[in-house]
Amino acid sequence: MSDLDLLTRSLARNVRHWRAERGFTLDALATRSGVSRNMLIQIEQARTNPSIATVVKIGDALGVSVTSLLDYARGPRVRVVAPEATATVWDTTAGSHGRLLAGAEAPGPLELWEWRLMPGEGNSSDPHPQGTWEILHVTAGTLTLTVDGAAHRVPAGSSVAFAADAPHAYRNEDGEAAEFTMAVSVPGVR
Repeated sequence: MSDLDLLTRSLARNVRHWRAERGFTLDALATRSGVSRNMLIQIEQARTNPSIATVVKIGDALGVSVTSLLDYARGPRVRVVAPEATATVWDTTAGSHGRLLAGAEAPGPLELWEWRLMPGEGNSSDPHPQGTWEILHVTAGTLTLTVDGAAHRVPAGSSVAFAADAPHAYRNEDGEAAEFTMAVSVPGVR
């Protein structure tokens, strides 16, 4: 089974699980997430590979991390994630990527990401639920972080924290690859 097949089946199983755990109907989850009922049915039946933006919307609506939705093996309280077990959830032919490194439910979803943006590339995010925070540490190059329309240059060695409940984007406007680690904390479902 390919990595993509494994992730698609894991996503199907975990969306069904968390939707049932929350007592949400398909219609309720569609309304909360902004993802169509038809798309949710396809996801739960493992008939589609949705975009990372769609998976994030579903996770936010369910109050669980992307890690929990893509997790294919429930493990013990301490879980070491080997490099080959990380999930690349966004990439480009130029070599940019977003890789989910680890995550936890503590008390809301908590995720750790590794990102690489090649020169001239970027990725945008819709606002996350109110109370969501992101912390980034740039390890190479210079990241241009735009939050609610305001751009901030973050050079290698620098870190930034921001409320991620506003539109935000990550962009590499320089000539070398920009690499950064990002932690995302989402408040639990109330």
